[in-house]
Amino acid sequence: MNKTVLRNYAKLIVRIGANVQKGQEVVINASVDDAYFVKYVVEEAYKAKAKRVTVEWDCQDITKMTFKYQTVKTLCDVPEWVKAKQEHRVEVLPAMIHISSEDPDGLNGINQEKMLARQRAVGPIFMKYREAMDNKYQWTIVGIPGVAWAKKVFPNLSKKAAVDALWDAILKVTRVNGDPIANWDAHNKNLAEKSQKLNDLGIKKLTYHSANGTDFTVGLKECMKFEAGGAYTLGGVYYNPNMPTEECFTSPDKNTANGIVYATKPLSVRGVLVDNFAFRFENGKVVEVIAKNAEHKDVLEKLIATDEGAAMLGEVALVPYDSPINQTGLLFYNTLYDENACCHLAIGRAFNECIRGYENMTDEEIAAVDLNKSMIHVDFMIGSSDLSIVAQTYDGKTVQIFKDGTWAI
Repeated sequence: MNKTVLRNYAKLIVRIGANVQKGQEVVINASVDDAYFVKYVVEEAYKAKAKRVTVEWDCQDITKMTFKYQTVKTLCDVPEWVKAKQEHRVEVLPAMIHISSEDPDGLNGINQEKMLARQRAVGPIFMKYREAMDNKYQWTIVGIPGVAWAKKVFPNLSKKAAVDALWDAILKVTRVNGDPIANWDAHNKNLAEKSQKLNDLGIKKLTYHSANGTDFTVGLKECMKFEAGGAYTLGGVYYNPNMPTEECFTSPDKNTANGIVYATKPLSVRGVLVDNFAFRFENGKVVEVIAKNAEHKDVLEKLIATDEGAAMLGEVALVPYDSPINQTGLLFYNTLYDENACCHLAIGRAFNECIRGYENMTDEEIAAVDLNKSMIHVDFMIGSSDLSIVAQTYDGKTVQIFKDGTWAI
């Protein structure tokens, strides 16, 4: 890949994704295989006057060894130095850059019982730090091709050709070609206008229908709003959490989901790529997992058993089926991309920033809204070419929001 293009992408990530501020610390999470690109991101962060840039490396093979050889007791222990690191982040609020390149099948065979035990044990500890930082710092998730990931997307190509093809697709849907910063300014403006249209409607309930069997309703509280594109920290810094992004999203009333909804794309869950599944909801909770594959069903059932909120919805996201990502004709096998290809829902944690005026609310006032709380937030894709979404508004109107998989407003 051309070095100039890589530098332009790195600059976009730092300036528009994380929007690193002068004097701010930066933390980058990346695979050891990504070093060739990470160095450009580090340099761009320093050019943005970052105070300190720290890279935290990951390796899927080592992660598998960790779960294979460590005892459950050790896996569930959080050393004091790890807590101290989190406390430092709460104090300094670094910009966080997450670079995704992992093999979708890279954690196959991992011990699911150990993974669930660890998440239940350490999740509440890390949740405390996450809530202390919530909406106070910038973060962004981006992708670059890993060899195994590229071969998953392009199985008939050689390794080099597959990586090149995935680079081309990523750069296209992330709007890097041409003037990337101008492209993102225009894109964020368009998404903001669409979310404002939704907010002006005053939506009370959404009803979903699709020929695949989806027959589902979910309610929205009157105090909630749709967000889209970039976001602001409580300190007023604008950043883009997901690159790419095509969604207008909000958090629903957690007690109102009813009916059945079928996934339309595979989903990577704790090292297992699950597909052909559905969730049946009653009064907000998943009461049945439907899956053709017994292993997939088991993985999903363990996922929704993580904690009480794991079986309830935290997000409703509207994405047109003719989105630029879907127009590539590719299944990315990566949630960052596939969730922005079509409409999706998420089980687990909701978004406080979707409460109208949340920035001026106390913790007690936010808690009183009673959004879903969970240690997880897992998106699954439900968009299809015939998906219909109809809104009932608080003033008694019925409005077609989506028709034939795309916007009707």
